[in-house]
Amino acid sequence: MIKQTQLMIHQKYAVEKLLPSRIGAAFMDMGTGKTRTGIELIYLRQNRISNVVWFCPVSLKETIGAEILKHTDTACADICIFDHKINIRNFTKCFWYIVGIESMSASDRIKMTANALINTSSFVIVDESSYIKGHRAARTCWITDISQRARYRLILTGTPISQGIVDLFAQMRFLSPKILGYNSFYSFAHNHLEYSEKYPGKIVRSHNTEYIAAKIKPYVYQVTKEECLDLPEKLYESRYFSMTREQKELYEYAKWKFLDIDIDDWRSYTIFRLFSALQQIVSGYWNDKDAGKLREVRHRRVETLMDTIGYIPPEKKIIIWAKFEYDLEQIKDALNEPCALFYGKIKEKDRAKQVDFFREEARFFLATQSCGGHGLTLNEASYTIFYNNGFKYSERDQAEGRCHRIGQTSKVTYIDISCRDSIDTRIDNALYMKSGLVVEFKKEVDKIKNQKGNIRNKKLKQLIEGL
Repeated sequence: MIKQTQLMIHQKYAVEKLLPSRIGAAFMDMGTGKTRTGIELIYLRQNRISNVVWFCPVSLKETIGAEILKHTDTACADICIFDHKINIRNFTKCFWYIVGIESMSASDRIKMTANALINTSSFVIVDESSYIKGHRAARTCWITDISQRARYRLILTGTPISQGIVDLFAQMRFLSPKILGYNSFYSFAHNHLEYSEKYPGKIVRSHNTEYIAAKIKPYVYQVTKEECLDLPEKLYESRYFSMTREQKELYEYAKWKFLDIDIDDWRSYTIFRLFSALQQIVSGYWNDKDAGKLREVRHRRVETLMDTIGYIPPEKKIIIWAKFEYDLEQIKDALNEPCALFYGKIKEKDRAKQVDFFREEARFFLATQSCGGHGLTLNEASYTIFYNNGFKYSERDQAEGRCHRIGQTSKVTYIDISCRDSIDTRIDNALYMKSGLVVEFKKEVDKIKNQKGNIRNKKLKQLIEGL
């Protein structure tokens, strides 16, 4: 393998830090080139390893393959990207194997094939390692267990912690249990996590975080975009609209339905269902599963989007993020021109073609954050429109990073389409505070649960009516 591209200075520092150890973590902000850093570590060890097994989110498999081809002299035939056909009997002998993380809990065929590939001289990488932060998740356990025999192990992520130090346990355990010094999560939790007495499983405080930082320091290289890149400025704008009368009626009806749920039955899932229903309604529809039908109402969101696009210079490419696939269908119909599409219905093998289509021809890139929010480089666009947002700040941050990264030369403008006096306001405020909406709302519900008798239900009603 021969290198085709050179490292940036911060990537050289990362390699210098991580190369002396067989295991390591590159906690590098999106857009700082952590994939290139991983490839360099493989290049420098190529004579000591038999193969590379690169775990990444399913939506990134083609992107990782393209990055390998870009930065090395590897031929396409030397890269095996796991798909729905591969199994333990028919996989091609290659140097590079790219495996979807989610598939490790969904497909026995993929698990068995990946297991057969990893040996003592393998190099295993988990890209976007926050995907294995759940210590009891099936994919976490499978990937961790089969990777322990590999001599070299590396994790890559820009968001190692989204919910606190609890997220570090599984990621460090993948590298080695010796890093933190705990053989089980329960030992780790006993020393570092304090749980609520009233709500089992809810972490209320972390302890001895300095110990954790000191233990992982020898194995971690960390850098932010602000520290290593001279990127153009980010600009933010918002465009607002109001609900139609039909929307408002359906919006209030949806809230009324959730008021029938007893306060003791309110969990994160209940809140997620409520917020999703309200968010759909302010986008002109509601997939009311209880009624078994899709309700559609007149709305102004698409109209506001089209007005916004009208103010953007016609030669500028635009990324449009939407929460639901139904939204993308409405947007595609309104644009009435060829667009690059990147969401669940687009087959994995066709997604790279859609990215190329955007880079070479299409003006618009339409995607859901859940599918396209990780790993893609879309520097061709300097305008990004959030038709609606997800509930997590980490998802928003990842989506913004698709075009604000190495290679961007223009100021990047982010525009939010938002419905006044609605759930959108709650979402916008939570994202501004870099928080998660469902988590914050659940805290409010939990406080109400501590009240007595009818006061609890009255306050819950006030809380929901205020959405």
